[in-house]
Amino acid sequence: MSLNFDERILCAGHGGQGIMSMGKVLTYAGLTAGYNATWLPSYGAEVRGGTAYSMIRMNGGYIANPVVRIPGSCIIMNQPSLDKFAKKVKKGGVLLFDSSLNPDCIKRKDLTVKTAAFKDIALNLGNIKVANMVALGSFAKLKTFLSLKSLEEAVKVFFKNKQHLIDLNIEALKKGHCVKF
Repeated sequence: MSLNFDERILCAGHGGQGIMSMGKVLTYAGLTAGYNATWLPSYGAEVRGGTAYSMIRMNGGYIANPVVRIPGSCIIMNQPSLDKFAKKVKKGGVLLFDSSLNPDCIKRKDLTVKTAAFKDIALNLGNIKVANMVALGSFAKLKTFLSLKSLEEAVKVFFKNKQHLIDLNIEALKKGHCVKF
């Protein structure tokens, strides 16, 4: 692992879409992969249904501040978050969002922009609540610093008290990792 590695990720959507779970799983996967990692949540006033986002930092050195002001990568799950955060991604960064969203707010040409049908894939798995894990699987395909295996291990730890959710969430990760961009 390079000490120059510094990944700043923002996961955003509305309350109830698993944005906090996504951030925690991503952070734990980073820790198990040997990176230093931090997770900082932000909830809207309404919590469920309000704006929510997770800030994740990973690197090979010291993390002095967990705040992500200019993300290198954004994983977006709803339109208000796409409208708000697409303009904040650093030049050369990655913007990944659900294909049901309208990309008209993205005027920049200096980003890697990818979409996938997170919600549709989750519905095909029988539970829309795993759209967040479909997104993480897609993210791991785009950004290869984390393996699918490390995300699977993180899911096992995160859902250790909810064994019935482990297989479904791992299947969602795998489906997301297989998407064609």
